[in-house]
Amino acid sequence: MNTRSIDREPAARRWLVYWLYGAALAHLLAGVLLPWVSGLSFLDEYHRSIAAGFWPGAAPAAAHVQQAWWMALFGPTMQSVGLWMFALVHIGHRQRSAAVWVWLMAGIVLWAPQDMLLSARAGVMANVWLDLFAAATMLPPMVWLWRMDRRAA
Repeated sequence: MNTRSIDREPAARRWLVYWLYGAALAHLLAGVLLPWVSGLSFLDEYHRSIAAGFWPGAAPAAAHVQQAWWMALFGPTMQSVGLWMFALVHIGHRQRSAAVWVWLMAGIVLWAPQDMLLSARAGVMANVWLDLFAAATMLPPMVWLWRMDRRAA
């Protein structure tokens, strides 16, 4: 795609793509930060809410350390997801590929319900709400881009 075709690109499409670039960068940044912040005190209440799903009373002290470790370990996974998402958004944008938006949507539709179910079963409603927010802010732009690029093909 040359510069002239980007100039003629509809503003709505451009903003939807920018939104998804932002979502991908947010995943990347969150993934970079998780290993560094997972054990900090501002997350203590979050760790307690997770522990409450597994221990009826007070959780053992080691549980907090283990949760912080798992959270830190999840950081590199989120980094990879953010990077892959950024790459797919870039390819979908440059090639106007409807298939790319379908693959991104499939990933969210595969991930979100499972993550929400597992979180709800453990009583970790903060995760459920975060997952709902992520799905609700990423799926609609992907649907619009899929429709736009499918029509243009």
